Parts: sequence; structure tokens; C-alpha cells
Amino acid sequence: MSKDIIIEKQSGEKEAFDPQKLHDSLQRAGASGSLIKKVENAISPYLVDGMTTAEIYRRAFQMLRRFQRSTAARYSLKKAIMELGPSGYPFEHFVGELLRHMGYETEVGIMVQGQCIKHEVDVVAHNDHQQFMVECKYYNRQGKHCSVQVPLYIHSRFNDIEKRWRSTPGLEKRSFHGWVFTNTRFTKDSLDYGRCVGLRMVGWDYPRNESLKDLIEQTGLFPVTVLTLLNRKQKQQLLEDDIVLCRQLKEKIGLLDQLGLTPSKKEKVIEEIRQLLDTD
Repeated sequence: MSKDIIIEKQSGEKEAFDPQKLHDSLQRAGASGSLIKKVENAISPYLVDGMTTAEIYRRAFQMLRRFQRSTAARYSLKKAIMELGPSGYPFEHFVGELLRHMGYETEVGIMVQGQCIKHEVDVVAHNDHQQFMVECKYYNRQGKHCSVQVPLYIHSRFNDIEKRWRSTPGLEKRSFHGWVFTNTRFTKDSLDYGRCVGLRMVGWDYPRNESLKDLIEQTGLFPVTVLTLLNRKQKQQLLEDDIVLCRQLKEKIGLLDQLGLTPSKKEKVIEEIRQLLDTD
């Protein structure tokens, strides 16, 4: 694999192909050394100038799916999060489940009275000492970044809600914070503003070791959209039944009977879920 090959990123920016980035992405997905080598060898003949990162990803995914579907599912995580649409509603529930798993009590999609007006809040999360107004900014295509208008708007809403919370009986021992989750990246201005005013910011790969990608891998809360044996329509049906996580589907495995799967296909889906959850 030559570093002289120029590839095109999702943003349109061009750079030299770095085989280590491919290696690292496969390793993060849980691929063994021998499987990584198989994928790298399979992709190498197809690398040409002008190839996009999406094309490289697609070929790597196809190879992983052929050899080990649970690893392919992990490798497709970013794409799977973008399939939680077309609305942001399933993403809000997904974030709510992440926070609940992290030890917070959560409410999703509720009206909260501020000092001046009522606000529809994506997630309210709290423990004994902290309370958060959590807003989820969902995008259904890659290359779209979360602009500074998002934290500007969220901060103004949080200020109104915080004033009300501070005067609410029973909340005296809690500190109050705003929290922004997005399934893509933040622009530099949005990060600068968020840090300046004290908003917590979680993007696909930000902050380091506590990004959305990190939190999913640490908790093992994979969305049902990672499953490689289900088509988009079948995944959407599960989301409409409020099944957002593979763990939820495992607990209600009978819902697979509503997807029109053959007995053989159903067993393969169950095995894919088992492998995915047993390795987190």
C-alpha cells in the first residue's frame, strides 16, 4: 500500500493514503491481526489516485462482513448512527440510554419550564449532585458539521431553564449544566464557544476518550442499525417499535418474527447479536 496514492476525504479534502489509519480502524472494530491482514491485502489492488475514503470503507466493510459479521457491525458504527433517522427522535433515545447506563436518571423528549418560557428538551439527566439539560443534534449524512449556531442557541435556552431550576425546591444540592451531543463533528467556533460558556460537548470523535464513539464502545450499547443482516426497512421497523439498542432486541427477540425473516436468517441475526454483545 503506497503512501503516494492520493485519496479524497468526505469533506472533499485530498490527502495521501495512510495504511496505518485503515489498520487502526480495523483494530478498533475488534478485528484480529490475521483478519486485518486479509482485509488490507484485499483492498491493496484497488487503491488508485482519486479513490474516496467512502470507497475504501465500503470495501473494508464487505471483507469484514464476509469473514466476521460482528466485527463488520462494529466497523460500521458511524454509518449505523446516521441510520437512526430520518428524524432525530431515535438518536435522542439512544443518547438517553447512554446516559442512563452511565448512572444518570433520564427523561427523553419532555417540556421543561424556564424562567420565561417552556422549552422542549431532548433529554433531562440527573444524579444526586448534577442535573443536565441535554440537546441532541442529529445529522443523517456525513461531512456535515455542527456549527456555532447550535451551542449559541442551546446555551440561551439553558440559561432560561437554569434560572428556574435554581429556584425549584428539592434541587438545592445540584449543580446545573448544559450538554450537547452530536453524531458528527463540531466546527472550531462551536467548540470554542461551548468551552467558553461551560457547555459539555460530545461529538463523534470529541472529546478524546469520551467521544460518542468511545462511549458506545465502552458501554457496549450498539444501535440495532449496526446489524449487517437486516435491511434498512427492517431496521426502521424496529426503531418504530422503540427498539433502539441491540440489547433491547435481545430481550425482545420475538420481534424478529415480524420482519419477514426466514428461520435460517433469523438464527443468523440472533448469532450476530450474541457475538456483538458477548465481545463488548
